[in-house]
Amino acid sequence: MLKQEEMETVRELIKDIDTAMLTTVTEEGLVSRPMKTQEVEFDGDLWFFTKKETDKYEEILHEQDVNVAYAGKSYVSIRGSAEIVSDLEKKKELWSKAYKKIMQTSYDSPDVVLIKIQAEAAEYWDTGNFTKKIAFMYKRMTGQSAKSTDINETVELKK
Repeated sequence: MLKQEEMETVRELIKDIDTAMLTTVTEEGLVSRPMKTQEVEFDGDLWFFTKKETDKYEEILHEQDVNVAYAGKSYVSIRGSAEIVSDLEKKKELWSKAYKKIMQTSYDSPDVVLIKIQAEAAEYWDTGNFTKKIAFMYKRMTGQSAKSTDINETVELKK
């Protein structure tokens, strides 16, 4: 299980990032696409809406390994396992008026499903701290090890 401190760090880094890039596996290779982040506090799971008629729906049915990348003041890459969830109550809980306009349907449509991603590991680059960012860049440019700046870390979320 993820340590509480690590969970809080990841939660803090992604909480204000509206759009994430979801990467799935296809027969041709990897494909990334933008997805609207749900306004749910990160607890180790990420949630996204989609429709059954999309490529990502089919891709997840065949291969559950995915990656979700966030870019904002910091950068976060979350590796995990995806599953399709059709639970009507969960869809209702996460639905907003914006989705009605974006998806041109309602949450109770049988074509609307959720993608639940159980995070396994997260790597992040905490660039929100200006001092750390400058120290990191300086050390990299001068050929020094930037490890001591603590700007990059990988945490295991699930064993």
